[in-house]
Amino acid sequence: MRRPRTRLLTASAALAMLVLTGCGGAGSAGEPARSGAGRILAAEEFMRLKTAPAKHGMTLLEGPAFDQQGGLIVVDVPAPAGEPKVMRVDIDRKTSHSLFTDDRGAYTSAQFSPHDGRLYLTDFAHGEIVSLAPGGTDRRTFFTGPVDGARMQPDDIAFDRDGNLYISDSRGLSDGAAIGRVVRIDRTGKKATVLADGLAAPNGISFDPDYRGLWISELIENRISYLHLGERGGTGPRHTAIRVDGGIAQTDSIAVDAAGNLYQALHGRAAMAVYSPHGERLATVELPDGTEGLESATNVAITPGATTAYLTVSGPAGGYLYTFEALAEGIRQSNGG
Repeated sequence: MRRPRTRLLTASAALAMLVLTGCGGAGSAGEPARSGAGRILAAEEFMRLKTAPAKHGMTLLEGPAFDQQGGLIVVDVPAPAGEPKVMRVDIDRKTSHSLFTDDRGAYTSAQFSPHDGRLYLTDFAHGEIVSLAPGGTDRRTFFTGPVDGARMQPDDIAFDRDGNLYISDSRGLSDGAAIGRVVRIDRTGKKATVLADGLAAPNGISFDPDYRGLWISELIENRISYLHLGERGGTGPRHTAIRVDGGIAQTDSIAVDAAGNLYQALHGRAAMAVYSPHGERLATVELPDGTEGLESATNVAITPGATTAYLTVSGPAGGYLYTFEALAEGIRQSNGG
């Protein structure tokens, strides 16, 4: 079927759309629906990374991902030129410093490659994947240009064991059209393949613990789909696995723990929904009662080999990290995609 043509967004329009969709402006209204047990995983403030934005300014923290030294990498999607766009957090000292900035990109995710150890970023505004040396230097454009005739709007990244990239291409986010895709880019950056299409603004993407399939959150439809993967980069069937009852909130990034549980971040609500791989609602990650000015929980990273999790939360009050105890230990897939 021939798909409708969509106009490309300017960088500023794409950035504004991302933040408005992410922060929603209604974060304190209502709570997400809970299943019978109603288990709460209490999150506590760890540190503030960004102060309240100036008039008409915005902040939207994303990432996060652990580096080899145990530092936490976080991106600030709408950060202007000269402000930190990629930050490194020293967990032990509760300090942060700027790792990278430029005058161009709107970076929505960060992941380290198991192939070359470089840090890969999605530039939503320009449809590109860029990489940095672990210390934030040596910026390279890894992939740019159309895929099957259409430029990507890359949101999140998942790496397979060999270092190939799986990208949630959030095409259709601006007008609600189900034209989003999952794109596989080989680790050389030379070959891009559409693995799935017809998705409703895919955002989160993460492998299950055995790399047998991909969990994909579709923001417009508030659902999580599962894409079976075949051998040699091929795919099997795709099905709707979980329907997220988020109320005004929408599905953002996904992380997976060692037990296969899914941590579904919520746009428009500073909370996360936790599911078993069989679709059972296990818990809700909640901020303390009375917390104000924080409207979206965008992503999470669970400490490798431990259960301490770090949640990126943003809103008019600024950009924060909150911490909670996950239901199982962190693995590579626990760096949210």
